[in-house]
Amino acid sequence: MVLETLNPMHFNITSLVPDTMPVATVPILILMCFLFLIWNHEETSSVPGPGYCMGIGPLISHGRFLWMGVGNACNYYNKTYGEFVRVWIGGEETFIISK
Repeated sequence: MVLETLNPMHFNITSLVPDTMPVATVPILILMCFLFLIWNHEETSSVPGPGYCMGIGPLISHGRFLWMGVGNACNYYNKTYGEFVRVWIGGEETFIISK
């Protein structure tokens, strides 16, 4: 079957797809791609700060505030991202404004 599909005289795409892939696989792959795109969709923000990255960004941001303390973590984010920064503290989006 594989050698038949690789034959240069056999390039009919309508007969190639059903022979190599079961019919139920195509809708499942399309659904999985659609769900993956929805899951990874992130609303873009004009405010700089650490990315969301499937929920890992807020955990790292909150952990940094617990580990370094509020003052040192604010200084770190201000040096990294600038005077106006968006971070997550306790699972909520928080803005740090400093100069």
